[in-house]
Amino acid sequence: MKTQTVSFTLNGESVTATVPQSWNLLRTLRDHFELTGAKEGCGEGECGACTVVVDGDAVNSCLYPVMEAEGKTIVTIEGLEKTDGGLHPIQDAFLNNNGVQCGYCTSGMIMSAKALLDKNPAPSEDDIRTSISGNICRCTGYVQIVESIDNASKMMK
Repeated sequence: MKTQTVSFTLNGESVTATVPQSWNLLRTLRDHFELTGAKEGCGEGECGACTVVVDGDAVNSCLYPVMEAEGKTIVTIEGLEKTDGGLHPIQDAFLNNNGVQCGYCTSGMIMSAKALLDKNPAPSEDDIRTSISGNICRCTGYVQIVESIDNASKMMK
């Protein structure tokens, strides 16, 4: 299997990985860097459980070829932790508004919310629903998730 080296910024740190060229970003994050917050749900870019932020945009890491990450800035759910170990306001909002049920979709939802709030700190409900339209949740019915993101936007002001 042919390998290649790729370098990028991961959660604020410059990293380099020599991995098979056929790997996607999700596999590299999980198997090389041992960051397991992004989950493989469908492996086809339909569920959003693997969502991470690449250069400010929410992307399905299961579809993102790792070699495309060269020189990019990537943030995973693990990268949201504050320097003091506390939770990011989006994570707090999900906990406080019952936006977490089984938890499988949660990291992807939070990363989609982060990409939205970084670009639009005061989103409308439609903006929020559009930003998570690529994330599937089988538990909550989305009401608590939308409320969590709305609350996070207010907390972050």
